[in-house]
Amino acid sequence: MITALPESSPAPEGGDVVSTGSAWRVLLRTFVANRLAVVGIVIIVGVVVFSFFGPIFYHTNQFDPSLTTVNLPPGAGHPFGTDSSGFDILGRMMVGGRSSIEVGIAVGLISTVFGLLYGAVSGFFGKLTDVVFMRFVDIGLAVPVVFLFIFMSQIFRPSLTLLIILLAIVSWQVPARLVRGETLTLRTREFVQAVRTMGGRSTRIIVRHIIPNTIGTIVVTVTFQVANAILTLAVLQYLGFGLPPTTPTWGSMLSNGTTYLQDGYWWEVYPALAIIVITVVAFNFIGDALQDSFDVRLQER
Repeated sequence: MITALPESSPAPEGGDVVSTGSAWRVLLRTFVANRLAVVGIVIIVGVVVFSFFGPIFYHTNQFDPSLTTVNLPPGAGHPFGTDSSGFDILGRMMVGGRSSIEVGIAVGLISTVFGLLYGAVSGFFGKLTDVVFMRFVDIGLAVPVVFLFIFMSQIFRPSLTLLIILLAIVSWQVPARLVRGETLTLRTREFVQAVRTMGGRSTRIIVRHIIPNTIGTIVVTVTFQVANAILTLAVLQYLGFGLPPTTPTWGSMLSNGTTYLQDGYWWEVYPALAIIVITVVAFNFIGDALQDSFDVRLQER
């Protein structure tokens, strides 16, 4: 179980600024010492720059199909070739990356924040509250994501906002269970008992003492949630249950490209597949490094 830095947590009478700063310096050194984490950071920054600033310098038309440039192989004017609609694949990867990254970050933040609050309340109050709260988590984990999206796609018109909400609904359970496990341990700590003895309200204990001490779990969970959201979006787009076909995403590029893969148009599949894999692996590198950095035993060593 990932734990935050209990020794750097503020006591009821006030925190130890020196120990807190020292702990964060150790955390930063541990993170930077992980070469894969540095590689992950560089990749994520590169993908963000590629997606949001690339179209400024590499101008392509991603709105009007061109029948004269259909399925062109990589070459002059089209470094990654064109797809079945005549769209430049490199430019489409840039535009598609925006939706993928926006969905991933939004889902990661929303699901983690909601799961944090849900898990903290469940673990802190325990007993019947914990039992009821965790049964809802178990129900959520048991719902098949694909069938849920098939059902919702028949009722609502797919949109970026709806997709973010649905992905967040099926993603918050994991952060909730992680934070709940942390809270079950933290609520028995001396500083929490001291606040209770002094008459501190439950809301204050959760917000000021429980949640700050789960920062390690929160930060690590966000990175994995973002990676999972990007991968899930790609899978849903590949299956045809995502954003509208007119909205470029890496998943829709992969889905459209596989139709022509048997015809030898490999460039319509592999670039999109490569950037999905690279981005997801980069977030996992960062998450693994953060998990090691927040490991108390590793910091003490």
